[in-house]
This record gives sequence, C-alpha cells and structure tokens, in this order.
Amino acid sequence: MTKTAPVSRPVHAASAPSQKAATAGAKTPPRHFLDLKDLTKADVRDILARAAHVKKLQEGRRKPLHPNTPLAGRTLGLMMAQPSTRTRVSFEVGMKQLGGAVSVLAPGDMQLGRGESIADTARVLSRFLDVLVLRTVKDEDLRELARWSEVPVINGLTPVSHPIQILADVMTFEEHRGPIEGKTLAWVGDGNNVATSLIEMAALLGFKLRLATPASHEPSPAALAWARAHGGDVTTTHDPREAVKGADAVITDTWVSMGDENRDERIKALSPYQVNSDLMALAAPGALFMHCLPAHAGEEVTQEVFDSPASVVFDEAENRLHSQKGLLLWCLEQQP
Repeated sequence: MTKTAPVSRPVHAASAPSQKAATAGAKTPPRHFLDLKDLTKADVRDILARAAHVKKLQEGRRKPLHPNTPLAGRTLGLMMAQPSTRTRVSFEVGMKQLGGAVSVLAPGDMQLGRGESIADTARVLSRFLDVLVLRTVKDEDLRELARWSEVPVINGLTPVSHPIQILADVMTFEEHRGPIEGKTLAWVGDGNNVATSLIEMAALLGFKLRLATPASHEPSPAALAWARAHGGDVTTTHDPREAVKGADAVITDTWVSMGDENRDERIKALSPYQVNSDLMALAAPGALFMHCLPAHAGEEVTQEVFDSPASVVFDEAENRLHSQKGLLLWCLEQQP
C-alpha cells in the first residue's frame, strides 16, 4: 500500500495562526518523525537498535507484553484518513505491548470534518495524548499538525513519503543479510512515496540504490537531489535488468494504489517492470525479494517469486510492529 485516496471530508489548515506554536519558547520541541531526511544516521541506528532490543525481549508473539511496560500511562492517537492494515494494527498492538493505550481517530468523525483547523486540533489533542500518528492524503497536513503539536507526530504515510515502511525494510534486510552499509538494493516499478523514503535512507545509511522506473513514473527529483547532495550512491534507469544485476535485494510495490484512477495506463507503463524469476536470476546469489504489501501477484510480482525462498515479505510485515515500537520509544525518549 503506497498511495492515498481522496477523503470525503476535507481537513482544514489554519489560515492565520494567532499565536506561536506551543513548541516555541522554553519548551523542548517534541521529537517528530516526519521524513527520514530530517534524521541523522545516529537517529536511525538508535531507532533500529531499540526495535531489535524490544523484539528480542518479547520473542515475537510468545511474550506479548514488554517486561517493563515502558509506555505505561501513555496514550497514542492514531489519525487514519485512509484504510490501513499494517500501519494501524502494528501501531495499536505495539503501543499496547509496551504498556500504553491507543485512541483511533477518524478525521471524518472528528470536528476536523466540520471545519476545525488542524492547528486547534493539534493543540487540543496535545492536552490529551502523548504521541500522534497521522496517515493523510495531503503532505502539508502532516507539516501543519507537527507545527502545532506539543507531542511527537509520526508520519503514517502521505502521498510524498512512507518512512516507517523503510525502517522495517532495513531491519528485515539486516536480519537476513547483515549490515546494509555497502550493499546494493534495486527498486523496480513505480517511483512512488515508498521509493522516496528508500532514496533518503540510502543516503543516510550508505547503501547503493538503483531504481528502474518507466519515464512516466520516475522517482522524486527532490529526493534524488537531496540524497546525492548528502553523499548517496543512487542511480536511475528505465531498464529493470540493469538495476537488478548483482543486487542484494530486489524491491517492488503494487502498480495501482489507493487513489490511482488511471489503472489501465499504469499497468501498461509498468508491465515491463514485473519481478519474475528471469529478473531475479540477474540479482546476486541469495538476493532477497521485498515488498511492502499488499501485493497483487501476477502484476508487479509473479506468484512464483512471491512464494519463493527469496521472499521475506511477511518478515517485513512483522517488523513493522517491532520497528514502530522502537520508533515510539525514540519519539518519547524512553529506553526499551
């Protein structure tokens, strides 16, 4: 799941804030998680270390509660403007496993749906909650919420980026293949919001990234420019075979996401980018196949590759839970 579809009710931003954000002045700014380019390599390694630690402490699902419940008494607000399986469930379960509580907030069921500004909503929710996750159809809504919120705000997916997915992807890759620094990853298909966050992570952690996309679905020029300005080894091509050759992992995403109305055009443009056995054979021996899900087997990936020993897609899905627990602890500055 990568992109977002229109919502029935608009979310209104404040047109003329009457006072400075509550985060200004003597207060310590909240530790937001909006995009990977806002973080340092040390930040990312800190989050992933916390994630690995809590995963080990709880041994997957066999010990569902964290032994110390470090987030007891804290409440997470989940503002979901879109349908969600992995993001919603993993944040709900993760917060509860750490001892905290969750309030699920649909914008259409709040006063946001009747015109209350994001600024006022942020200031009110900051009095009730300890951390907020927002999945939104407008990237600027995320920025506005973070501007006014007195508690950490986490990007749960926007049309521009999907950084929480890439945390889980790195965690999964390193569980199977060791440190990702110096490795080569290939992205094949749509240069979408997931690709944008992967580009940013490549520059932060120092792995090589090759992206093969059609000319009509190229990755974000701004993300590419940022990554290259920060030392990222990121290249683009229209040839999936060129991108995949010798890669340690091959990553793709669905061709038609929520909100995409031009299904026929997208499938026609992206069909040459299907990940199949012939394409995987060009990758390095033991290369992983990765996908953020949901997958449409027979389109962006064949069923054979999806079910093959190379596929780690369900490990990625599980690691959404653990990596987001590490992220919650980082945002709230709590040790695992």
